[in-house]
This record gives sequence, C-alpha cells and structure tokens, in this order.
Amino acid sequence: MTAFADPSTFPSIFEAPADTADAAPAEGFDALGLPHQLVRTLAREGIVTPFEIQKATVPDALAGRDVLGRGQTGSGKTLAFGLPLLARIAKGGKARPRHPRALILVPTRELAMQVNDALLPLGKAVGVYLKTAVGGVPYDRQIEALDRGVEVIVATPGRLKDLIERRVCVLDEIEITVLDEADQMADLGFLPEVTELLAKTPEGSQRLLFSATLDGDVDALVKRFMNDPVTHATEAAVASVTTMDHHLLLIPPHDKFGVAASIAAREGRTMMFARTQMGVDRLVEQLAAVGVRAGGLHGGKTQRARTRTLAEFKEGRVKVLVATDVAARGIHVDNVSLVVHIDPPRDAKDYLHRAGRTARAGESGSVATLVLPKQRRSTLAMLGKAGVEPAETRVRVGDAALAELTGAREPSGVPVVIAPEEPRRPHRPANGGGHRQGFRGPRSGPRRTH
Repeated sequence: MTAFADPSTFPSIFEAPADTADAAPAEGFDALGLPHQLVRTLAREGIVTPFEIQKATVPDALAGRDVLGRGQTGSGKTLAFGLPLLARIAKGGKARPRHPRALILVPTRELAMQVNDALLPLGKAVGVYLKTAVGGVPYDRQIEALDRGVEVIVATPGRLKDLIERRVCVLDEIEITVLDEADQMADLGFLPEVTELLAKTPEGSQRLLFSATLDGDVDALVKRFMNDPVTHATEAAVASVTTMDHHLLLIPPHDKFGVAASIAAREGRTMMFARTQMGVDRLVEQLAAVGVRAGGLHGGKTQRARTRTLAEFKEGRVKVLVATDVAARGIHVDNVSLVVHIDPPRDAKDYLHRAGRTARAGESGSVATLVLPKQRRSTLAMLGKAGVEPAETRVRVGDAALAELTGAREPSGVPVVIAPEEPRRPHRPANGGGHRQGFRGPRSGPRRTH
C-alpha cells in the first residue's frame, strides 16, 4: 500500500492558529462530530480549534450535503474538506482495484502533493489510503497503487483523464468528490476536462467545492453537478486589510531590476511573481549574478526540479522564490513576510492569489507591486477590484523609503552558481503500448504558457 508520511512532520497547511492551546473543548473538532481517531491525531499536533471555514462546513459535509465553501487561501480549506471526506470513507470497506471511492481534484501538481501530504497522517489514523495522480512523473507507481486499490485519489485533471483512458482508473464507485481551487481550474482552461470527469462519477454522489472565490466561472459546474448545495463564505473575496500591508512602488524603468535585486537581498522569506516562464528564468539568473540565490518555479521545469526548488524554499536554504502564477497555485509556505509583484498581475484574482502567499492564518505580511509610470492607472484599477487601497511611494535604488517599506539592502555583488537542471524527458508508457507519453501534448496548452 501507499507509504505514509511521518506523523511527526505535518506540512505547514496543517498548522493551527497560535492561540488554540487553551481553547475550550466545546470549540474543538470533537464538537463537529468527527471520529475520535481524527480528533486525537489532530490533538497530537496541537491542532484543537477549527478555523472558521472548518466550523462552518464540516457539519454539513458530514451530514452528506453538497457544500460550496469560500475562504481566503490559508484559511484551512484542506481540513475543511479532508476531514469529512476521510470520516465518510472510513465507514466503508476497502476500495476495489482501479475503483477509488473518493476523488480530490486540484489544478496543479504542487497543490495535489500538498493536499496529499496533509491528509496522509489522518488517513492512516482511520485506515484510509491516498495516492496522487499528477503529470510530470512516471505512470508506473500511480497505476500500481490503483491496481492494489486506493480509497482516495488526489489528482490533476489531465493525468486523471489519461489514467481513465488507459483503463486503469474507473470513477463509477466514487462516493464523494472535492474540487479544490475550482475557480483556478476554470481560469486555467480545465473546465471541459473537469466537466468530463465529474460526469463519470455517480449522479447521486456527494460533491464539495472549495475555492478562494465563488463567481460566474464555476456556475456551470454548480448547476450541473451539485444538488441543493449549502454555501459557506467565511471571508470576503478581497484582500485582507487587517494583517496585510499593500504598497504600490512607482519606479523609473531603468531602476526596475536594481529595485528588485535590493528587495531580494533583504532578510526574511520572499516570494516574487513574474508573468512568464522566461521572465522567471531571467530574474533568477540576474539575481545570481549580483549575489542573490533564488529559486525559480514554473511549468516548464521538470517535476523533480520543481519539487527540489519548493523544498529548498520551505526549508530556508533559499530565501527567495520567483514564480509564475500557475506554478504557485495553492503553494503553502510558512513565514513568507513579503510578496513582490515584479510584473503587475493581470487581474484582481491573480492579485489575491499572489497576495495570499503572505499573512497566512492571522500572521502579518506585506505585498509590494513594482509599477512603471505607464502602468499606474491600470494597476490601480485592478487593485480597486481586489478591494485594495495601496500606499503609493516613489522609490529608486538606494532610497531610504524602499529599505523602510521592504527591508531592501544592497546585494553582495558576489555571483552565486546556479546548478544546471536536467532536461525534460517524456515518460515511457507503463504498459509499453501505443498510449500518449507522460509529457502531455497540445491539450495541456494552458499549462505551458505560464
């Protein structure tokens, strides 16, 4: 069966608020009606008080209702759907080979792995096995797990569709389906695949849809596949104004890299967002040339490289992560004190997604957007839609105001060496037949543009 993560090392998505130690029992997870095994496993990690989204949605999900849940990223959505899902699946028998009993559908590989890692210790506590099904990695282990029988599959749409076409995964015994970050799946062009996959699950099965926003992009899914869903929206679809500072930094064009480099040289963990894969790679190389070691994350890198970069950032070996929007969807890393938009985001949704990497679970953080003069008007309009009124400051390299707002400092100037990356290679089909290779073709186009 699938190996379980060490229960003593829960990922950051699993952490509870800092003020939960003296919480009254009536406010704990046991009051939500969860199995004692799950409550005990949470308590061993000091997780005793549910987040608001968990308190709101878990009772309805346990009762078998379809649920629409909205909460800011970092608000605890993974446990909000994971706990009732595991509680329900634990009541039934083991899954038959190739017939999982629960499906968690997510937009990216990184998010699938984080959700899986967060739920593995809980699944072990109640005898439920989980497995990821994501692109960019060989099919063999995923197929072997399905052949043995796995209760919960955490999947991205493209890889799951491939496994179904290979006839190694069948969804006709799915009892509960979760769509996590559903609005992002729609934004990334996955709606046709998601619709096709949901149509393969039993009509009367339970469905939970969780997202940072619930808007028109997911209406088609809700109307077609959800039965009288109850909606819980614990946060407004705007950026936090209580724990997050927003700054619009107006810079001359020729100072853009200098400003970015001095911010990257700051103390503390920093995430920077660029619009394109080429922009990510170029910034990582330029930062290395002036003495700042940064990791780059985008869909053009191998899965091994992406996993290594994210691990280095989480463990503090690299303090700066430069990413595209798509690659960073759903990434949960503690103590990111500053998010920097090297390129202003395209819309309010992308701003909220990027900003949500900091100020998580009540912690404080700052968000800075680098804006050239010609970008000011459009950026302010976009920020208005996101519910943000930023503090505007004109800055140049070396300005005291830049250091005060972001902690910027002069880079060392001593170049750092970037380890070469292995080239992408297509995977051999596990059965040696004429199926598509592991590296997806034109149908995965939306994923290759970021």
